[in-house]
Amino acid sequence: MGTEENVELVRRGYTAFNAGDMATLSDLFAEDAVWHVAGSGVLSGTKQGRDAILAYFGELGARTQGHFQANVEDIVGGENHTVAIQQTHGEANGKTLDMPTVITFVVRDGQIAEGREFFEDTAKADDFWT
Repeated sequence: MGTEENVELVRRGYTAFNAGDMATLSDLFAEDAVWHVAGSGVLSGTKQGRDAILAYFGELGARTQGHFQANVEDIVGGENHTVAIQQTHGEANGKTLDMPTVITFVVRDGQIAEGREFFEDTAKADDFWT
């Protein structure tokens, strides 16, 4: 796949994520995919495998009672990485999370093989999930 196809794959992932479409997300991720979440909070760390990644995504929705969105602002494709810039928004337990976030993606054989989340304020993101 080329740069344009990788960008479109990531864009489809955002659409599926925000719709809660786990079946489509499952198709977009490689079985052995890895997802890294910055910080030291309860949801931080490395998720190994598609099932662990989808469980993490489900946890984001569950902890916010469905009030979590990743609003993509731009997606930039390259030879080795595709980078998405998003505005992350969530509401839970009287708290609001609303901050810029960047996720780098590695696409392999037409599927997402790796993702790395970077928050504008990692400590604030960690605090939101406590």
